[in-house]
Amino acid sequence: MKIALTAQGPDLSSLIDPRFGRCSFFVFADTDTGAIEGIENPHLNAMGGAGIQAAQFVANRGAEAVMTGFCGPNAFQTLQAAGLRLFTGIDGTVQEALDRFKEGRLEITQAPTVGAHFGMGRGMGRGMGRGMGRGMGMGQGMGQGMGQGLRPPTAQGIPETGSIPETDRKEDVTYLKQQAEYLKQQIEAITKQIAKLEGDEQKP
Repeated sequence: MKIALTAQGPDLSSLIDPRFGRCSFFVFADTDTGAIEGIENPHLNAMGGAGIQAAQFVANRGAEAVMTGFCGPNAFQTLQAAGLRLFTGIDGTVQEALDRFKEGRLEITQAPTVGAHFGMGRGMGRGMGRGMGRGMGMGQGMGQGMGQGLRPPTAQGIPETGSIPETDRKEDVTYLKQQAEYLKQQIEAITKQIAKLEGDEQKP
């Protein structure tokens, strides 16, 4: 089976990028032959419709399944129409994700897991994305992910809520929770990667 995994880099050691349409790379893995191909996402900076275009891209390259962190409704519908299986909630490295798949530990996703604007969003992430992307040295992994999130921050760094309709506030809370979960997954994956590298250094 040929699987397309969203990743922050082009190889098996790369961390999973939780965004689908705006992931940094797609790693195509053939579970039958072991072939691996990493391709930069051509729709990363699309003005709109990134999820749909990314879904069409992986389908056109022969993928039969997709593994990612989150998937919005437009991308989900496109993947379903193309007959691709979708697995969400994926974290860790590409290799770890493939291992879980081969062990049968993943369940097919039956519905979108985020709203239509996740990863593109309505604002606050633009400030957070640039700061965290550069400050943590994770560029497109963290920068782009948070980079286009919610509502623009005020001078104090907190979104204004006084004139925001109740429905928008609820959406903002949902998006913030989703991005908090994303950050939690990233921290866990990075911690595991650090421990692995430190362990390798200590080997004779």
